[in-house]
Amino acid sequence: MLNFDMHIPTRIHFGRGKIEELGSEMRNWGRKVLLVYGGGSIKRSGLYDQLIQIFQDNGITHVELAGVQPNPRISSVRQGVDLCRQHEIELVLAVGGGSSIDCAKAIAAGACYNGDAWDFFIRQARITHALPVGTVLTLAATGSEMNPYAVISNDETKQKLGTGSSALFPRFSILDPEYSFSVPPEQTAAGTADIMSHVFEQYFSPTEGSYVQDRLAEAMLRTCIHYGPIALEQPNNYEARANLMWTGSLALNGLLGSGKLTDWATHDIEHQISALYDVTHGLGLAILTPHWMNYVLDEKTAPRLAEYARNVWAISESDDIKAARAGIARTAEFFKSLRMASSLKEIGLEEKSLETIARQVTNGETLGAFKKLDCKDVLNILLAAYEG
Repeated sequence: MLNFDMHIPTRIHFGRGKIEELGSEMRNWGRKVLLVYGGGSIKRSGLYDQLIQIFQDNGITHVELAGVQPNPRISSVRQGVDLCRQHEIELVLAVGGGSSIDCAKAIAAGACYNGDAWDFFIRQARITHALPVGTVLTLAATGSEMNPYAVISNDETKQKLGTGSSALFPRFSILDPEYSFSVPPEQTAAGTADIMSHVFEQYFSPTEGSYVQDRLAEAMLRTCIHYGPIALEQPNNYEARANLMWTGSLALNGLLGSGKLTDWATHDIEHQISALYDVTHGLGLAILTPHWMNYVLDEKTAPRLAEYARNVWAISESDDIKAARAGIARTAEFFKSLRMASSLKEIGLEEKSLETIARQVTNGETLGAFKKLDCKDVLNILLAAYEG
């Protein structure tokens, strides 16, 4: 295990009725709030009306940035920054899933910066200050409610890039699993795949001696495998929604990756895909991940992939290569069981774009840590995923 420093300052309010904590939390940070949310789901569910009542009861004035898209755009961030400056906003409150939260974080940073917020994503500026951010989570997926990262797309440059700073940790997050009851099946499936991918990319590591992190990762994967199908079939099952929601937060709050070299190659590839085709992130990851596993499997990586197969899927095969292949097959079968597409062709990618994606994502460098991938490697993975 490698040396590490870890600090997670986000206060979590988890469970039924925890929205009651929102008023006191907001008063800790300010009474002028920018409310950031996506489509109309929070209005259909009644959550929006609850929020407005809480604002009124606590003397909170607010302005709204609605319509944040999946794969949130820098245009929305810029609009939110303008609102913060016009209305002297003191707190940015994101309500929804990772898209709303990531957008809110970028707005919070941009409001404290004299330049364009996109500078943070192209490494032209570092985030040193940000307005406080709070979240009310409605979708288990990205873990953004408990981490310091944000990913934003730019339609003009066809890029989807991430940034991070300790200033972006949400000050508080309210996690009521009942708010995820109304999540559509395809989003529940994609969210489950996203959580699992976060775990995979920290679990498959060349670092030895990280026994605690590895066992925690396996438990989180088994949780997704157990409760993902239940949430699909029984959308109002509180136990399933609660376990998925808390796993999503734990999967990317720094717990699993501390003391390890981590491998985000699959995420990097998918970000380039969704930058060009606006693909649902979790869906793209579900298609890519088994093909990445197959491609990186060799004599050196087989022991870890076999360990995954045995500890997560209860594969009893003694030969590491055979066990690994069986575990990879079970992974692909699981994603298909969630009624997700199994090829890039199926979700509308054009084969002629794959070489461009590979070239842009590698940009003359290699990806990954578990096994290094160059442009040709990435293209081979994409070609395999294209056919499914």
